[in-house]
Amino acid sequence: MTESVAPETPDANPEQTAMIVAKVRRLMLIASLTVALGIGAIFTVIGYRVFRSEGSVQSASQTVTLPKGARIVSTGVSGDLIVITLDHAGVPEVRTFDSRTLKPVGRMTFAAEP
Repeated sequence: MTESVAPETPDANPEQTAMIVAKVRRLMLIASLTVALGIGAIFTVIGYRVFRSEGSVQSASQTVTLPKGARIVSTGVSGDLIVITLDHAGVPEVRTFDSRTLKPVGRMTFAAEP
């Protein structure tokens, strides 16, 4: 039987080998910590978005009563508001509602100067 023996190289110094192994271990530790930090950041962002989301959109319906003789001139959406412009006996009026809850937010009437 023949045994194969790895040839010894004259450059292989036990101190140098130990130093190289220590450097490789340190680099692997840095790489592992970087990967763990990245995965932790991803899970943090996912958790934040899941728990801070406003939930699903709920259907809402509401009947808004207008003054007698008033008519809707225009409607519009601006951000989270629904804006309705009314004409009541020749006097314009703007009403705003929250688009999520449909509750009145504001009302603005216009009058001519005397």
